[in-house]
Amino acid sequence: MSRRNRPGSGRITLGDVAEHVGVSKITVSRALRQPDKVADPLRQRILDAVDALGYIPNRQAGSLASARTHAIALLVPSLSNGVFSDVLRGVDDIVQDTGYQVLLGHSGYSLQEEEHLVSTYLGYGVEGFILPSGQHTDRTLSLLSRSGLPVVEIMGLSDTPIDMSVGLDHEKAGYSMTQALIEAGFQQIGFGGARMDYRARQRHQGWQRALREAGRRDDICMTTTRPSSFRFGGALLNDMMTRWPSLDALFMCNDDLAAGALFECQRRGILLPDDLALAGFNGMDITASTEPALTTVMTPRRTIGQEAARRLLARLEGDSSLSSSLDVGFEIAWRASTTRTRR
Repeated sequence: MSRRNRPGSGRITLGDVAEHVGVSKITVSRALRQPDKVADPLRQRILDAVDALGYIPNRQAGSLASARTHAIALLVPSLSNGVFSDVLRGVDDIVQDTGYQVLLGHSGYSLQEEEHLVSTYLGYGVEGFILPSGQHTDRTLSLLSRSGLPVVEIMGLSDTPIDMSVGLDHEKAGYSMTQALIEAGFQQIGFGGARMDYRARQRHQGWQRALREAGRRDDICMTTTRPSSFRFGGALLNDMMTRWPSLDALFMCNDDLAAGALFECQRRGILLPDDLALAGFNGMDITASTEPALTTVMTPRRTIGQEAARRLLARLEGDSSLSSSLDVGFEIAWRASTTRTRR
């Protein structure tokens, strides 16, 4: 059985640090808990060893330190984004009534905060992690690797996952949506993006690849790392139409931006899709409720949560037969906001 099939295996202990430095466990404990009582040079050697080995102090009470917690950590970048609310519901579908508890952590799209959460939850003895795919700090990767715990990265896919991944190919999804707009006859297809995290950048790359393959211009683009919102979607629409008056289709990196752009079109009297076609990404409920309804990429977010939890629990129960990567796919919901040439 591999290290990742044995809950809690591979954990660096206080004794490992003591042996590495050549001192007693009591000395290591004192250096961490009462640093003023240990000489500076020795304390620094101990801290260097802690960092090098990836030691995480166990924050459980002494009598519970060796007990299983039956807790798993779900880390999400946003609590207000409905995308991750759906994922949480999916995880809960599977975890409820199993005896496991889900500890929810919010990183705010910060890799450093994600690292802090991983370190903290390891200290409390969680037995596995579900966290967004994409970029992680070197220390986060080291902590997760040394822990030996099962890890499921979600939303996107990776050729080299930390352990397992469940999600979809965002580059392919961005490419497919753009290709559909091209096939529908749109000529000047722009891309708008906010909160350009790893997955949003992949969607942009797919947009760009489809346009280049079709011999179209791929510079009608505005993106930012600032947070996404309906209001910003409207502002982005105004900026792009001012800069590129010939724009006839706009693919937004998420549905918040697309809906905000639609509302701004209505305010300005821009007719959809006669004057401009709009498309979004994620398949949020609002896209089916606007007038006209918004074309979007439908992502199975609840399924992602369910499959991630199912794989994590199976691994915790010793099942090593599951594949390391699961592509849940996506669908394009082609709706009234882009139907001008499909009558």
